[in-house]
Amino acid sequence: MYLTPRHAEIVQMAKERGRVLVDELAGHFNVTPQTIRKDLNDLCDQRMLRRIHGGALFPSGVENMEYEARRKIAAEEKASIGRAAAALIPDGASLFINIGTTTEEVSNALLDHDSLMIITNNINVANRMRVYPGNEVVIAGGVVRGSDGGVVGEAAVDFIRQFKVDYAVIGASAIDHDGALLDFDFREVKVAQAIIANARHVILVCDATKFERTAPVRIGHLSQVDTFITDRCPDAIRAVCAESDVRLIETSSAAAR
Repeated sequence: MYLTPRHAEIVQMAKERGRVLVDELAGHFNVTPQTIRKDLNDLCDQRMLRRIHGGALFPSGVENMEYEARRKIAAEEKASIGRAAAALIPDGASLFINIGTTTEEVSNALLDHDSLMIITNNINVANRMRVYPGNEVVIAGGVVRGSDGGVVGEAAVDFIRQFKVDYAVIGASAIDHDGALLDFDFREVKVAQAIIANARHVILVCDATKFERTAPVRIGHLSQVDTFITDRCPDAIRAVCAESDVRLIETSSAAAR
């Protein structure tokens, strides 16, 4: 699903404020109210927003839950995904770990590893792994997002670009049926794109609820990752992995065997 830059910014504003108003958006973007009404109607047709008189609301639901609440969604599945990802990373490796509840489970599973160099824009990951003296933790600078401890913005992007690491562990807020990787915050997306570009082996970790969601900002495509680990994969995504030579690991299938 493609959104224009203005549409993406409208969704982000609605997410941050809870609602957006036609007159305010018209002034912000220097366009007519009629143009904004069409934008809002288009976004509501795509279920990005919910129309109200004079504006639109950001819809409640799993995509708008607080970070601590999201930790509890598919918690067992995320833990198994984390263990599977950690099993691919050898001692002595260098790696990026991005923002997300599933990437944090990977960091938990890496605590028994030794001599790792972990570069992260996730304060939770840095705080968890810093107490293990066998590993070196490097944290990106930038704007700290209060909701989840993620470090985002251009400073974080510039910092990430200084490195070339063995592995990257990334997540996504949603995965479209065509393999598009999506998120809500364009600042976080910029960091994720820099991480993908500066790792030799990219590991995407997402539980199956991400196939049921949507988000407005495009991170990239499944074909840009080397290994995709999930608990359960729909046939359409499995086909994308096969076509793009992406290694697919399904933890629920492994557990069943």
